[in-house]
Amino acid sequence: FVFPLCLLFLPAVCGQLNYYFYRNTCPDLERIVFNAVISAVMNETRMAASLLRLHFHDCFVNGCDGSVLLDDTDSMIGEKTAAPNHNSARGFEVIDAIKTAVENSCKAIVSCADILTLAARDSVHLSGGPYWPVSLGRRDGKTANKNAANTNLPAPFESLDSIINKFQAVGLSVQDVVVLSRAHTIGAAHCNTFKSSLFNFKGTSSPDQTIEPSLLGNLQTLCPENNNDPNTLASLDPMTQDRFDNAYFKNLQNNEGVLQSDQTLFSTPNASTVPYVNFYNNYPYAFFMDFHISMIKLANLSVLTRSDGEIRKNCRFVN
Repeated sequence: FVFPLCLLFLPAVCGQLNYYFYRNTCPDLERIVFNAVISAVMNETRMAASLLRLHFHDCFVNGCDGSVLLDDTDSMIGEKTAAPNHNSARGFEVIDAIKTAVENSCKAIVSCADILTLAARDSVHLSGGPYWPVSLGRRDGKTANKNAANTNLPAPFESLDSIINKFQAVGLSVQDVVVLSRAHTIGAAHCNTFKSSLFNFKGTSSPDQTIEPSLLGNLQTLCPENNNDPNTLASLDPMTQDRFDNAYFKNLQNNEGVLQSDQTLFSTPNASTVPYVNFYNNYPYAFFMDFHISMIKLANLSVLTRSDGEIRKNCRFVN
């Protein structure tokens, strides 16, 4: 089963990444990461969504190379202050803690990129989502790209065509757009990511009329027009905000998507994404299988291996 999946997703990577990469050099790696993610999620359930998002934001910029983890230096501006990440990307301290635990067990062996990939998988599984094997052997990039983070990452207020184009630019399909967007069944969003839909939708000085009325009222109360508190959050799935379940697609069918980028998957007339939303709502087990397939594709985007990149001593800085 694993071998065909490898052939299906970026076969050029298959000989370089493998499921047993650290079997001899760091045999306890997956246990160390899993235990650390359990601890972080038990301390704050929202952290599962944050680690998953961090992995997504890493892979969409320069590939899955840990570039999102880098701090600014005198010679390099990192991605943390890019618009999609600034004051919203989080979980860096969790990755730091995992890296420290891994280094204590097997020094200078495991990349930060592999740690982040495993942590994202474990976050999904601990939230009730599927478990899938993660191929390993990524190396860490030596630079970051703030401009690419601003340009490449899909924004919550973008049109469906723009979102699809950004996915296709990195080799992901329309189906992957729907499947990976469903990660928003867990987590929360800042008011400023969707407030324009509540009061001034596309410059009309009125809300988006497609939003279900009771949800609209609740969000307007939570995020009043004259309140710009960056710490106010809205659950992306109010009923089961910490559970990786199938409610996401039902919410879209009921016009209850909090983010415009989610609701547009179902509300855009004649969109190629609508049949996928309907199918996955009816067949949740099919979704679970397709989600782990899309996550494998995501995790294999433009990875560095072998002599490329490095194994960072500290995930925040190049060696």
